Amino acid sequence: MRIPMKLGILPVCALVLCAACSKKTPPEGHANTSPAGPVVVLDDKTFDSQIASGVVLVDFWATWCGPCRMQGPIVEQVAGQVQGKAKVAKLDVDSAQAIAQRFGISSIPTLIVFKDGKPADQFVGVTQADALIAAINKAAGPAL
Repeated sequence: MRIPMKLGILPVCALVLCAACSKKTPPEGHANTSPAGPVVVLDDKTFDSQIASGVVLVDFWATWCGPCRMQGPIVEQVAGQVQGKAKVAKLDVDSAQAIAQRFGISSIPTLIVFKDGKPADQFVGVTQADALIAAINKAAGPAL
């Protein structure tokens, strides 16, 4: 008796998917310990205080969003390149809907560069590191 090929592949695919989903994220308000640099995970309680001063890049994202998952490593790369000069953070729009609404987030990923609590630049869709770093440098002025 032959086992259909589909049944033989299914457990392997499930194992791969489960392994990919088991990646743990840091607790809210704590830094990701990526080798590229720390990315602060924000929530509705920490958002305003974290963006209040200086230059902060915030990645508005969701766990179910494919393009957001593509943006994640780029955001980590940017964090490594601007470490000590600007803060890089991410906010899950599903768990902080009021903040997403406050900034008119209707598509994700959306990345906003804040300067002293106010939006200075905004990108919608997957955005490359050089464009994000240029926006951070522009917001920071000559000091960066």
